[in-house]
Amino acid sequence: MTLGSIIALAAEETATSESSASMAVNELGQKVAPIGDALLYALFTIAIVFAALLIIFVCIRIFSAILNAFDHKKDTSTEVPVAAAATTAPAAPKASVPEEEFSSGSLKLKGCDEKTAAMIMAIVSDNTGIPLSELVFKSITLVENK
Repeated sequence: MTLGSIIALAAEETATSESSASMAVNELGQKVAPIGDALLYALFTIAIVFAALLIIFVCIRIFSAILNAFDHKKDTSTEVPVAAAATTAPAAPKASVPEEEFSSGSLKLKGCDEKTAAMIMAIVSDNTGIPLSELVFKSITLVENK
């Protein structure tokens, strides 16, 4: 059964509903469609919902592909200069500091001791799920409650 035939059938049922020949009446006196027609209406409605979901799915896939294409172009354009710079840069001497003692700069403590600052950094790292080695803290300031 095609969409056009279902719409034609619904229009035909609307035209004949006024004559009440195919409509049943429930205990409240309301006109009720026969079970076959009700199932047909339900299937038609479900088909429309699934068609809308399919259209949304296709749109999401298309937009995702477009965004990934732009993202991929951006990634390749930034990788080329980095690779060129790596080949032209002279080899730096190895640092005497082991990798475990990685430092990403200096930290300014304002009104706060080192133990409290370490606890704050650990809490921020834990709550955000970002490893502590990837976070950069510039300053930690103690705020007094008034």
